[in-house]
Amino acid sequence: MIGTPDPRAGTGGPLRRFLRTPGAPEALRRAAWVTVAGCAGFYTFAYAFGRRDMALYAMFGALPLILFSSLPGPPPRRTGTLLLTLPVGWALVTAGTLLAVRDWAAALGMLAVGFAVSLLANGGPRTAGPAPAFQLYYVLPCFPPYAPDALPARLAGLTVGILLTALVDRLLWREPRPVPYRTLLADATEATAGYCAAVGRLLAGDGPPEDVRSSREAADRALTATLLSEVPPDQRPTSATPGDRALTHTRAAVRHVRDLLNGIVDDRGEPVPGAPALLRHCADSLRRTASSLRPDVGGPEDEDALSAALAAFDEERARGLARATPGRLRQDAVFRQVAEGTLVAAEAGRLAAGGRLSAAWDYPGSPFAYVGVGTAVWWWRRLAVRLTPTSVLFRNALRLSLALACARLLVGVLELPHGFWVLLAILSLMRTSAADTRAALVPGVVGTVVGGVLATGMLLAVDGTTAFYVAFTPVFLLVGLTVGPVLGPAWTQGVVTVVLVLVFSQVAPPDWDLPAVRLLTVLIGGGIGAVASLLAWPRGAAGQLRRDIADFLTRAAAACPAVTARLARPHAGGVDELAAARRALFLAQGTYLQYHMEAASRDGRDLPWEAFTLPGYAVVAGGAMMLARRRDDDWPPLPPAADAELTGLAGLAAARCLATAQSLRSERPLGLAPDDTPPAEASGPLRWAAGHATSARAADVLLVAEAEAWLAGVVRAAGAAAR
Repeated sequence: MIGTPDPRAGTGGPLRRFLRTPGAPEALRRAAWVTVAGCAGFYTFAYAFGRRDMALYAMFGALPLILFSSLPGPPPRRTGTLLLTLPVGWALVTAGTLLAVRDWAAALGMLAVGFAVSLLANGGPRTAGPAPAFQLYYVLPCFPPYAPDALPARLAGLTVGILLTALVDRLLWREPRPVPYRTLLADATEATAGYCAAVGRLLAGDGPPEDVRSSREAADRALTATLLSEVPPDQRPTSATPGDRALTHTRAAVRHVRDLLNGIVDDRGEPVPGAPALLRHCADSLRRTASSLRPDVGGPEDEDALSAALAAFDEERARGLARATPGRLRQDAVFRQVAEGTLVAAEAGRLAAGGRLSAAWDYPGSPFAYVGVGTAVWWWRRLAVRLTPTSVLFRNALRLSLALACARLLVGVLELPHGFWVLLAILSLMRTSAADTRAALVPGVVGTVVGGVLATGMLLAVDGTTAFYVAFTPVFLLVGLTVGPVLGPAWTQGVVTVVLVLVFSQVAPPDWDLPAVRLLTVLIGGGIGAVASLLAWPRGAAGQLRRDIADFLTRAAAACPAVTARLARPHAGGVDELAAARRALFLAQGTYLQYHMEAASRDGRDLPWEAFTLPGYAVVAGGAMMLARRRDDDWPPLPPAADAELTGLAGLAAARCLATAQSLRSERPLGLAPDDTPPAEASGPLRWAAGHATSARAADVLLVAEAEAWLAGVVRAAGAAAR
């Protein structure tokens, strides 16, 4: 194995200081990776066998995978990903070679390939990572000369380049791995368990308020670290695999438990005496879930202890109904929600650890309905949701594919030499918003000019001396690609310009105007990308994120009365409305990730986007748990008075969600109080429950209290977001 660079090593102070610069060790590893993998195949084919066509494809089999792609996971997983790119690369090089017969055919192929490859971002880090390389695997052979007889040599060169990329990756020193998402989530779950235990001790009179404050802050920090926007893209659990789906589900359940605990602390009253014991069981369950998420640790134990404690808690609630006040009814219902959320987190954590779905959760409409859906089917469902003009994924794919196709046609009409560089410039400089594209264009042009001047000087100085190119190419690759990414995008563009001139000067007789052609192609490609970004959805994801979260809240508002009607009356629906809210949530999550990939459009201020989604989360998560209580249709409806009271509160919750959505769309805060929840004593459903505690069915009284607590939580979250 090639040794690990020691930041303290070196022959001079500047080198040591540079290796301590953030990003420098990673840049050095990538530079060494591309130098060894790219040059090994290139020199072998070009000078040992005299096959410069194979040499070019060996170089470009490795270079885009290393420089432009992000391969997630440890080395064994990266090797698997690289091997899976082989058949895709063969198909794309074949398509590009055959469609080069006509400019219009190559442009249509570019449109299809550009759109399809861009959609790979929907599949998570493992499919999104090599997507830029896939674009280039089609782009390189789709230009003249039309040479189908060269296809075997091109495929052979590409194969060697990809295999060398995988081999050198395993031989290089290991770069420090980022903290896995599972570990971050385990830390957040552990911190929430500590918060839960502290609240239980406070209620039992065994703990000071300071413990609750400190544990609450720790849980908040740990959960913030699990936000997808805070996690490197290649570590995000955004794929369609069951494990990633379970991880996101676990995070949502743990955060829901944290929010419920906040409500208990803020509205602390006199709960049922068994509440502290229930919270203790919840904390133990959360700790087991955290253990299951850590590497090399088995899944959590059976949750029978928590289920038994919850059943005992319900019995105690039922026995004390005659003495229950509205405040106690609401708070005890929240305790039950904490236990239910903990059980969901435990099951999701067990699934994330590779376990099978428990029989208790295997029913139609279960929160874990995705477990029975295959990865391919789920992937298609996710893609279908985003195949809409309002989806930023769809827009980005369409924008990029149209820009590439137009560029391919323009290159053919103008008969530009090295037209491949035009499309490479689009892929390098085009961004998802006009502001980001403009920000990338200036350093791109500046870097290309500087690199072009340097390359022209070299070509004129060496006057076609092949030995110079052979000796200088690996040196410039290693040094330039180590320094360039650290110093900025202009330096990187300059390095890429010189590298391309050096490589193509060894494939064909060198020409001193090659750097000028490179500058021209960058200007054309950057101009096409800028025009496309300006004309097609120029604001990027910023405005769409507002609209998507507002739409999610609107769908959640529709679900509030629908689920409430289902709770009050059998056969009343509610399931379809919750499903529509989940689909809107998924679309908003994709827009949120795209928003955090855009930099130039930031103005230094950012809205608390997660706070705006919390009312919708409360509707979806809480509504699913409430419907789980009414899975069967063999139950009597609630008394009309209770139905009317819950319907009124559901209308208030829906109105608050709609008001929050409107504040997002209008970009104006509503100025609501942080806690706009009706006091328990003024809540119609709770007054009914307390007044009929001895005359109505105990199950109906408890259900009304639980539905009221759920809807009141939605009102609270909406008020906090829109204030």
